[in-house]
Amino acid sequence: MSTRQHATIAALLAAAAPLVALASERFGEMAPCALCLWQRWPYWVAVVLAALAAGLRSRALLSLAGAAVLVSGAIAGLHVGVEQGWWPSPLPSCAAPTAGTGMSVDDLMRSLAARPAKPCDAAAYLIPGLAVSMAAMNLIYALVLGGLALNWARKGTDR
Repeated sequence: MSTRQHATIAALLAAAAPLVALASERFGEMAPCALCLWQRWPYWVAVVLAALAAGLRSRALLSLAGAAVLVSGAIAGLHVGVEQGWWPSPLPSCAAPTAGTGMSVDDLMRSLAARPAKPCDAAAYLIPGLAVSMAAMNLIYALVLGGLALNWARKGTDR
């Protein structure tokens, strides 16, 4: 396959991840946390880079698209660690709201974020009965897709 074909496939597969996440929100009524939302941005960057790689037949841009997908995988790895309780989230919006000491109801209401609606350590499961969170699925998907894109860029032809 040519670089153009590989880049087109990479763009489509990169777009699939955040679209599935959006569909799970809209149709599965699954609320995203802040880290869930952060994981989506590198995919959109990868879509743009891969589309440019397809148009320009650029293996370098395809490599950058693969790297962008791996960034989402890194955020997903961080998210899995937060879900498992291995470390706290670096994002203040990930914490569940607490009343704290000496906080009035008005102060508490002002401190609540409008979105996201759930803390990052509350894992979301897309497939009932499968004990793999959406963050863990994204980690696996990003590692595979990012690795494929980098491999395609390395071995690609410029036909």
